[in-house]
Amino acid sequence: MGGGGQLSGSVEPGSGRDSGVFTWEEVQKHCTRTDQWLVINRKVYNITQWVKRHPGGSRVISHYAGEDATEAFTAFHPDLRFVQKFLKPLLIGELAPTEPSQDRNKNASIIQDFENLRVQAEKNDMFKTKPLFFCFHLGHILLLEALAWLLVWLCGTGWTMTFLCSIILATAQSQAGWLQHDFGHLSVFRKSKWNHLVHKFVIGHLKGASANWWNHRHFQHHAKPNIFRKDPDVNMLDIFVLGNTQPVEYGVKKIKRMPYNHQHQYFFLLGPPLLIPVYFHMQIMKTMIHHHHWVDLVWSLSYYLRFFFSYIPLYGVFGSFALLTFVRFLESHWFVWVTQMNHLPMEIENEKHQDWVTMQLQSTCNIEQSLFNDWFSGHLNFQIEHHLFPTMPRHNYHLIAPQVRVLCKKYGIPYQVKSLWQGIVDVVRSLRTSGELWLDAYLHK
Repeated sequence: MGGGGQLSGSVEPGSGRDSGVFTWEEVQKHCTRTDQWLVINRKVYNITQWVKRHPGGSRVISHYAGEDATEAFTAFHPDLRFVQKFLKPLLIGELAPTEPSQDRNKNASIIQDFENLRVQAEKNDMFKTKPLFFCFHLGHILLLEALAWLLVWLCGTGWTMTFLCSIILATAQSQAGWLQHDFGHLSVFRKSKWNHLVHKFVIGHLKGASANWWNHRHFQHHAKPNIFRKDPDVNMLDIFVLGNTQPVEYGVKKIKRMPYNHQHQYFFLLGPPLLIPVYFHMQIMKTMIHHHHWVDLVWSLSYYLRFFFSYIPLYGVFGSFALLTFVRFLESHWFVWVTQMNHLPMEIENEKHQDWVTMQLQSTCNIEQSLFNDWFSGHLNFQIEHHLFPTMPRHNYHLIAPQVRVLCKKYGIPYQVKSLWQGIVDVVRSLRTSGELWLDAYLHK
């Protein structure tokens, strides 16, 4: 662990590196794959070797190489005292007294006001979990699973009953997706190890996916949302072009992997129907095997064993496989629309090195609150609050939201709230706008 604290390269006598006092200019030079420094609370750390052992994955911490990572560090770790012990061997110095606490052009006032808000939220127990909330949520998922099986066992496997069974199973899968999200963000138990354990059960045994795959992918999204080459959620593998910058870049370079001016149409064929049953499934299996995540693989296989053990006696092998595929197909639509309406219509750009609040608000919007919207989206209709406070239990988002609005109003940062329907429409509208930008650049620039 201490190897991460070793300095790389030569040290010039009398330099900042020799004395353990650094300028931002020097820190910012250490942002390559083989040489990475970052700053937390004005302390400078060499994370070059540590990134390989970082529990959240190497990429999420590497995205802050050469930068101030204080806000991200505070946001992701519910027990700051516990993780401090991992930082000590990596410490190589601190910022010079003449250097500001923030790098580049970040707004110090916003950063301080947001920290005050976070501290006040902790004092008001907004990071405290209501155990019954999550118990009831898990219970209704298990009840849906049982109801789906009882329906076809008692009423037969006709088309109507099979369709109803599929709807119920897809609902259970979607709700299990929101629940694993809670444990993955360490927002349920006080002890991280219990969150990790139950996370593996929910995402593995109840969904057939991988906790490690989800952690390494999703934390990158939270660390740098809607930022190209850092947020995997906006890596569309050249199938779609997003935002206002990428389409023009592709158009100028005459890149035409797809007819992007029609992407708002073929999105309905390649996006919601295929993301979970095809792309995510292949990526999850490949990741577990390639990275030797054998524990995750066992949890994942336990889901498929349970599913086929339950449904092969009723549908046979082929019928059970067809049922599972259709359930994934339905779940994928649910997942895509809920997750994309909060981000896809927002700003999608290259790295701007903004403060935490500004970065999250420019890439995130909310959907109106209602009992249905809360349940349907797993409270991710409060996407702004979730991104600002990723370890906060979701049942408290509505409590902190008014204070977030006040903070945004003070600094003139747009706080967007849409209806569920408008959020869906804006996904298609944004794809169409990006496609038109690409076509104009492709033909005329």
